Amino acid sequence: MRVIIIGCGFAGLRLARSLAKQEGIDVLLIDKNNYHQFQPLFYQVATAGLDASNISFPVRKVFQKVNNVRFRVTSLQQIISAENKIITDIGDFSYDVLVIATGATTNFFGNEKIQQSSFPMKSTAEALALRHHIIENFERALIAKTDEELQARMTVVVVGGGPTGVELSGAIAEMRKYILPKDYPELDFSKMKILLVEGSSETLGAMSEKSSEQSCKYLTALGVTVKTKTVVKDYDGTTVTLSTGETLQTKTLLWAAGVKGNVPEGIDASLIVKGNRIKVDRYNKVIGTENIYAIGDIAYMETPKYPHGHPQLANVAINQGKNLAVNLKHQVNGNKHLQNEFEYHDKGTMATVGRNLAVVDIPKPKLHLGGWIAWVIWMSVHIVLILGVKNRLQIFINWLYKYFTYDQNLRLLIRGSYQPEK
Repeated sequence: MRVIIIGCGFAGLRLARSLAKQEGIDVLLIDKNNYHQFQPLFYQVATAGLDASNISFPVRKVFQKVNNVRFRVTSLQQIISAENKIITDIGDFSYDVLVIATGATTNFFGNEKIQQSSFPMKSTAEALALRHHIIENFERALIAKTDEELQARMTVVVVGGGPTGVELSGAIAEMRKYILPKDYPELDFSKMKILLVEGSSETLGAMSEKSSEQSCKYLTALGVTVKTKTVVKDYDGTTVTLSTGETLQTKTLLWAAGVKGNVPEGIDASLIVKGNRIKVDRYNKVIGTENIYAIGDIAYMETPKYPHGHPQLANVAINQGKNLAVNLKHQVNGNKHLQNEFEYHDKGTMATVGRNLAVVDIPKPKLHLGGWIAWVIWMSVHIVLILGVKNRLQIFINWLYKYFTYDQNLRLLIRGSYQPEK
């Protein structure tokens, strides 16, 4: 069985690892990068808490001792399902089974001006670009010619009150408190403004009411101004226009307000639902196809427990990859009747706001945790999930160093990978 997996995120990588060394299955794994990215910690790369190499792991290293998994760095151009082949920028590949695990990207909801002027954070490269911008911004604040320019450079607007927005806001607030005043003693950081703008009535809306309330309380204590029931209507690189009619001057707008699926060309448009996700059945098979599957953030599956599709979480993606691997093994072993429907068992959700500040929701038994204990749980889970012993050790040492010194040493402005503003 020739299996092609498009995408090396949580879902694609888990599927490939589960099929490794499986007799009768040949796997071709395709991704535009040669590394797996640990998305939950992008915000720490962006705020100089971790190095990009700490949260990235070479794909080829994962499969060094595996003979049935090949890997190619390329981009998918089109799926031709009638011919069971895909077209990439390095050539065509035929398949018996195709698995789409292309994940999601930032959703700007059609606002091109915001897309051009703001900073998204859905890749390691984007996290690094944001880090470089933040550092460059304060370097330029030192030579600001007017009070208006200075204030614009010392105002940060984060759009989106989900986990990414909350974690980014908290991390920047801690930089303002512990790090930036020491780096830039000429600047008055009591005048630095951090605003979190959320369209709904609460932050962390997908979590429990207690978590929402607690996260807002933590952010406020850190000096973040939280604006709920407010939408960013426009941004031109300097002026933010809110739905309330208010305008703000800022050089830094961080967009974490939504995601949409990376749907490849060749998928029937009638199968694409809200959020750019592909409709699949309970086995993750794309509706109306015989040998094309979609897993992870790109997949939209309706179940009795999740009638509007599963949440776009790493744990969902990992478990869909595991389940599909079991079903493909049954197929290749001649047991096609042994197919397991996918069912997601929620083990809980969590988010961190800052030092000793986090929230955790556990569904069974129904339990909410906050503060230091939730923060420890958050760190422990992320350390376990990261690939590679070396990466785990480096992250742990970084976190330990930062905890005791209130500092980090990764504030490097590497101009070769970042073009400063004109």
